[in-house]
Amino acid sequence: MKKMILALALLANINVNAQQKHPDFMEQGNIYEVNIRQFTKEGTLNAFAKHLPRLQKMGVKTLWFMPLQPISKEGRKGTLGSYYAVASYTEVNPEFGTLNDFNHIVTAAHNLGMKVIIDWVPNHSGADHPWLKTHLDFYERDSTGKAIYTADWSDTRELNFNNPVMEDSMINAMKYWINNTAIDGFRVDVAWGVPYSFWNKCIPALKKERNLFFLAEADDPKLHTTGFDATYSWQEFHTMVDIAAGKKNVLSLDTVLHKIDTSFEKGAWRLYFTSNHDENSWNKADYETMPGKSHAPFAVFTQTYNRAMPLVYSGQEEPVLRAVAFFEKDSMGFSKYERAPFYKTLLNLRTSNAAFKENAVFERLKVNLPNQVMAYSRKNGDAYVVVVLNLTDKAANVKIDASLPNGKNYTEIFSGKNTKNIRTLNLPAWGYNVFVYDQK
Repeated sequence: MKKMILALALLANINVNAQQKHPDFMEQGNIYEVNIRQFTKEGTLNAFAKHLPRLQKMGVKTLWFMPLQPISKEGRKGTLGSYYAVASYTEVNPEFGTLNDFNHIVTAAHNLGMKVIIDWVPNHSGADHPWLKTHLDFYERDSTGKAIYTADWSDTRELNFNNPVMEDSMINAMKYWINNTAIDGFRVDVAWGVPYSFWNKCIPALKKERNLFFLAEADDPKLHTTGFDATYSWQEFHTMVDIAAGKKNVLSLDTVLHKIDTSFEKGAWRLYFTSNHDENSWNKADYETMPGKSHAPFAVFTQTYNRAMPLVYSGQEEPVLRAVAFFEKDSMGFSKYERAPFYKTLLNLRTSNAAFKENAVFERLKVNLPNQVMAYSRKNGDAYVVVVLNLTDKAANVKIDASLPNGKNYTEIFSGKNTKNIRTLNLPAWGYNVFVYDQK
């Protein structure tokens, strides 16, 4: 166990490949996923726009909009269908508004210092996309020549990436949004289901148009070699869910984190989250997977750990403590914003403290309860942050056995209390402390 802890303390220095270069505007960033349909009673872009100042004040840096395109009617699931059954790549769903409405949001977000990325669905189109009539060879087909779909995605049709004309058409559709809006990047749905040779062609071509950010819905280190800036942290997330349920402990998470740091190239960002649209609608995250007080330390982890590009899903700041319907209208109903101060504290820390820059040194700290408590530091010059998390439902008397600046003032960001001793701490069940070294 001691060898494991010592090895983890060196994780920040592991360099699998060359440092990955990201758009500068995403450094110390975060992402907020926008579910337009459910965000407001109206379910429109214009109605959402009223929330922009609130989200900016909460510390949101980048808005990710779930698919904005029209939804196919053939095979439609439920009343309104899945956002991910795209009927046209170059139009806006009239239920949400117009392209002008979206451009007004992008402009307003940029004026508030925020960036905007949009969801892209290249693996499949909707079941009545025009290409099915004009370019049937753009699709995977069965022995009878009929376009097919994967799993139970009966409202979609699988695209054929062995067709170079289809690939060029897909790239041109993405260029449409680059040329007709001021978006800052793409979140790519089912990025793992598309041949990586396509990404080797697509991403460089698009980055020639603009310095864009690319997020892959995938958990494969190879995608970073194709130009993706960030990938999903599915392994870490599922382990956190098991820890919250008492099925695993911190050492289990250490094993996963060690695997990530030895397989992903240095600088590869990981989208860390406690919920997203899939996990909320289908698996009851975070209100049931990390219920009650257990949510908080995991949220702190997603915002402060090494490689983290943290995500907050629509409604988590309320919080919306239910599964939001996927195929029907189901307004989230904002009114209390009870978690907003918690997220504001974390998001603003990331933005303002140099310890969260790319060149900061990350170090795991040795503790007396390694199966229960996780501790780590981030340092960049005089900027120094220490995070201590109790990932159990039992109180913990924590002792940190590491080289920490002595006799210095630390401020705990949630309580505002100052202390000179952070080597010995008493954390309640699911307790957490984030200490910022005061240089004064």
